[in-house]
Amino acid sequence: MHNYFMNEALKEAKKAILIDEVPIGCVIVLDNKIIARAHNLKETKQNPVNHAEIICIQKASKKIKSWRLEKCSIYVTIEPCIMCSGAIIQSRIENVIFGSFDYKGGGCGGNIDISKVEKLNHYPTIISGVMNKECSEIVSNYFKHKRELKKINKL
Repeated sequence: MHNYFMNEALKEAKKAILIDEVPIGCVIVLDNKIIARAHNLKETKQNPVNHAEIICIQKASKKIKSWRLEKCSIYVTIEPCIMCSGAIIQSRIENVIFGSFDYKGGGCGGNIDISKVEKLNHYPTIISGVMNKECSEIVSNYFKHKRELKKINKL
């Protein structure tokens, strides 16, 4: 079941590529149904908090008419950053499932591990490595392409 929902998150990541956003996609699941989906819009909206996870949490909260997403699981192609990890804790999401670690900015073990921070009021279950190869490749290929374009533009 994890692969099905991660594939849906990857579809969102592919939408981000089409608008030249870092390809990170996200879905939130409740009772085995997707209740929200999103991709990064940071560049499009020129807003630093418009990460896929934040947008998805807002949509899910609106859908169920509650900020408490206690029985929900969030599927993200790349490990949530520290900001998004905080939003996940605040919204009481039960499970965080992601594809690839972010060793520079991740908040679920790649850089900082929120599960090791003492005295938080909520600790989600974290599952990493779901479709790791596909999730990692979409981001690395995006940045590889950006670097190639930069080289061409310098010629």
